[in-house]
Amino acid sequence: MATRRALHFVFKVGNRFQTACFYRDVLGMKILRHEEFEEGCRAACNGPYDGKWSKTMVGFGPEDDHFVAELTYNYGIGNYKLGNDFMGITLASSQAVSNARKLEWPLIEVAEGVFETKAPGGYKFYLQNRSPSQSDPVLKVTLAVSDLQKSLNYWSSLLGMKVYEKDEKKQRALLGYADNQCKLELQGIQGAVDHATAFGRIAFSCPQKELSDLEDLMKRENQKILTPLVSLDTPGKATVQVIILADPDGHEICFVGDEAFRELSKMDPEGSRLLDDAMAEDKSDDWFAAQNKPKASG
Repeated sequence: MATRRALHFVFKVGNRFQTACFYRDVLGMKILRHEEFEEGCRAACNGPYDGKWSKTMVGFGPEDDHFVAELTYNYGIGNYKLGNDFMGITLASSQAVSNARKLEWPLIEVAEGVFETKAPGGYKFYLQNRSPSQSDPVLKVTLAVSDLQKSLNYWSSLLGMKVYEKDEKKQRALLGYADNQCKLELQGIQGAVDHATAFGRIAFSCPQKELSDLEDLMKRENQKILTPLVSLDTPGKATVQVIILADPDGHEICFVGDEAFRELSKMDPEGSRLLDDAMAEDKSDDWFAAQNKPKASG
């Protein structure tokens, strides 16, 4: 499984301006590309919504060798209800800690040299106040699970992830596809995992020829397939093949064909301008304010 890569985590955002400020100015990430769509994604990349939406990829470097965030914005929706499913992204960046302090962005020291902060929408990030030991500062994504062993069987036995750490007492495990990639941390919780409406999605790539085999495996094992293998078009860019799965707790997982995705995900030098232009042209906040109505909740 060495050819599989951790790619990104998908967040739904209700306020693009505040969100862009957090990722650009606090974390210090770059806008890698920005795309606008007139109708909902066939693989529900933007959630269960049919209308106009946008996708903004942000990260510390190119998607070829960095784990990044995909920010999906549905026009007209101002907020989403958080569940207990997403427990945080951890990154090593003394610069991000410094930026947060300068901008007076709220920080809580939860361990020595580790600060909890929140992106707009309430998504948690853990900032380690040190320089990264690898080229990508993003270290891990933590997801809640209701049965650690059941989840380990799924992620390791079926999806082929290597188990790097396992702590039965703390009910946590760390998995990944390669030493130098962002890891997936599974954290056991009491009770059920609640995804609410803010639920995200974690994405990986694999050689395109493995996608149909993966789909067949999930069918044989009676595992949930949310979106069978499908081709997705992005205007003016590469068409990619994806399959969307769900783990035992309902966490959404995207696998995309690596070859076409590398073409699609090339950094766009105009990405930041395209996002700024889209935000400037988006008059939905003004419209709702004029009507004295709040934006819809997701």
